[in-house]
Amino acid sequence: MDKDNKKYNILVVEDNLGDFALIEEFLHEKFFAPKIDHAKNYKEVTQLLQNGNTVYDTVLLDLSLPDKNGEALIKDIVSFFYSSSIIVLTGYSDVSFGIKSLSFGIADYLLKDELNALSLYKSIIYNIERKKIFVEIEDSEKRYSDLFHMNPQPMWVYEFETLNFLDVNSAAIKHYGYSLNEFLSMTIKDIRPAEDVVKLEDSIKLMKENGDLHFHGILRHRKKNGEIIHVDIQSNIIIHKGQKVKVVIANDITERLNYIQTIEKQNENLKEIAWIQSHVVRAPLSRIMGLINLIKDQNVTEKEKKEFLNHILQSAEEFDVIIKDITHKSEKIQQEISKSEV
Repeated sequence: MDKDNKKYNILVVEDNLGDFALIEEFLHEKFFAPKIDHAKNYKEVTQLLQNGNTVYDTVLLDLSLPDKNGEALIKDIVSFFYSSSIIVLTGYSDVSFGIKSLSFGIADYLLKDELNALSLYKSIIYNIERKKIFVEIEDSEKRYSDLFHMNPQPMWVYEFETLNFLDVNSAAIKHYGYSLNEFLSMTIKDIRPAEDVVKLEDSIKLMKENGDLHFHGILRHRKKNGEIIHVDIQSNIIIHKGQKVKVVIANDITERLNYIQTIEKQNENLKEIAWIQSHVVRAPLSRIMGLINLIKDQNVTEKEKKEFLNHILQSAEEFDVIIKDITHKSEKIQQEISKSEV
């Protein structure tokens, strides 16, 4: 088998020089040019950390150092070398603890008496790759967490089967008025008006039957104070911490809808005003113009003129009422515009 020619930084923490020499021989047998650092005790490990900035791909750790050992040693090494895969080297007498060490963040444990170049190489390569994947997943979850909790829009995660809230961000807590603990004791049914719950259940049932992952629509929600709001919802199914959940982002569009309704109402009023101007105003105006032409006729008697003038006055009074009605409607529209802009 050809030697692995990739560059590897390996730290061996081993107080027994004979064991270290054997491990070093195994490493050179399988790796072309590994950079190997050696610490004989816990103190030398801390000195390496202080004096250098080497990032180790793997740490081979003897459990029994003269100045520190056992669980305390493992926890410190794991915290010192977070991004490194840590492999414990142990004797038969410490097998049970070697197994237990896996729960402390150790990648693998190997028995010194059964160690050979191939088994050591396989463990190192496998656990380096596994650690990279683990770190990438953790970084991804952190980015998701930052995006989730720092988002200015209300967001939450709920369990798709039970509908229980699993997490909510600060924006949701502030906007809806519920505390985090209150949210976590609720389901998404609890933020819907009672009359909308059946529709919600039918919608979820349909999504499950059709295998729909994504949802986008406008729903009604209820805040803690009882206020009903209209919300533009976008949601998608993801796998979070090993379970199928839905992540939701909610945009309150209540004010926008109210503004649109106000504009639509204003348009209706403007249409009515336009109709009044084109139809209702024309009638008295046409009468007045016709009566004026009759008065101009030299053959019209004084009695007829007086009668015509009375008709003109009646039409003018009708005209005045129409103008006042138009003025009132215009003022009302302006008031509604001012309210919607506040």
